[in-house]
Amino acid sequence: MSDSEQVTQPHDTRNDRGFFGQPRPLASVFGVEMWERFSFYGMQGILLIYLYYSAERGGLGVPEATAAGIVGAYGGAVYFSTILGAWLADRVFGSERILFWSAVVIMAGHISLALLPGFTGVIVGLICVAIGSGGLKANATRIVGTLYDEHDPRRDAGFSLFYLGINLGAFLGPLLTGLLQTTLGFHWGFGLAAVGMAIGLIQYSFGRKRLPDRAREVPHPLPRSRYPLMIVLAIVAVVILVVLVLTGLINADNIALWVIGLVVAAAIAYFVVILGSRLVSADERSRVVAFIPLFIVNAVFWSLYQQQFTVVTIYSDKRLNRDIFGWEFPVSWVQSINPIFIIVLSGVFAAIWTKWGEKQPSTPLKFAAGTVFMGLAFWLFLIWAGGGANSTPVLAIVGILLVFTVAELLISPIGLSASTKLAPRPFQAQMVALYFLSVALGTAMAGQLAKLYSPDNEGVYFSIIGLVAVIVGVALALVSRWVLRLMRGVR
Repeated sequence: MSDSEQVTQPHDTRNDRGFFGQPRPLASVFGVEMWERFSFYGMQGILLIYLYYSAERGGLGVPEATAAGIVGAYGGAVYFSTILGAWLADRVFGSERILFWSAVVIMAGHISLALLPGFTGVIVGLICVAIGSGGLKANATRIVGTLYDEHDPRRDAGFSLFYLGINLGAFLGPLLTGLLQTTLGFHWGFGLAAVGMAIGLIQYSFGRKRLPDRAREVPHPLPRSRYPLMIVLAIVAVVILVVLVLTGLINADNIALWVIGLVVAAAIAYFVVILGSRLVSADERSRVVAFIPLFIVNAVFWSLYQQQFTVVTIYSDKRLNRDIFGWEFPVSWVQSINPIFIIVLSGVFAAIWTKWGEKQPSTPLKFAAGTVFMGLAFWLFLIWAGGGANSTPVLAIVGILLVFTVAELLISPIGLSASTKLAPRPFQAQMVALYFLSVALGTAMAGQLAKLYSPDNEGVYFSIIGLVAVIVGVALALVSRWVLRLMRGVR
């Protein structure tokens, strides 16, 4: 679509309440994110078992620990690639254009998984989905942020509704791809994910013109004289990655550790760059410092939460009784339980934050509570620890995932909102990418931690993991007033 087609009249969102009390352009971003999550979680719901199921069952026969590490590394790469998408948005193209083309790349990735055989499809598909999802996630969040003034009391409620769209897709995706996987095969499930992303891309194409001009601006344009240098650096990075893979230094067994190390190095570099920029004011710099403890706590939270796609998937396959009147429902259906609770409760949380207004708990306290709840959820697994194969009742996992959901709603939409509120103006999309780096770190750690889990040691595993989360959450609560002071008027 040409630049001339993108020019629209500025859309005033301050008094716009056309979408459930929120600005009407939220509906366009809501829709594309919903279908992207349909495709993303639909594919991810069957990815792990596709990797470790035997060839007779339609899988690739990868050892479980290795498969879990691959899934964790892939998930980490998704969030890590938000750096690339955010940088391109802030310096070259603007968030709206990056979001659109990222959706195209995601669709290509799912088509690759559906049509290309064996590991070729996995490698090409996961690389495309990781890069595309990273570009879409950072910029969709940033675009939602452009719909509100900094102190608009609807902001957190708007992000909660945006989160509802995410989870509508996350609910339907695993249900339908899992059903196709069990009846027709894995590649049919991957193909449905591609169809879902295509639908999201089409509906967004019709609504993107209504977004405000702020969604298209390039806050910190890169001088054209530096374009050749950036292209050379990109080529060098790709060559280094290829060499590391071909020499075996990066392999399926250690890829999660590589992602963890890369994310930590990138996060440190990003904080240094933003804090050292002359374009950042004193108040903005203080807010970035306040984001550091939130970053750490968020990484701990996601290292537990993202085990839904590693440990909880293995647990559901081997320990959960999935029998319903003689029919065993697909493993991936467990991934749709959490989105059901999100759909039900996200509106409740949005209403609570809106009603409380300025009296609602501060962002650091919400982060602390969410992390403590996450630890408690893992302790609930201890009630059924030590049981036999397929012995845990479905209602048990439903109850545990309800606690997962409460924890998630206390921290995840709040974290997205905080990343836009605390962002210095020249680093708006990149600050969202920095938030997603903490998610990337936690996701990769979830894959690495899953290697320590087995039904034989699950009591010790769940005890220790839960304890760490509770300790971290309590520690943040104790220093919350100090963090709030650093946030300089942002709650």
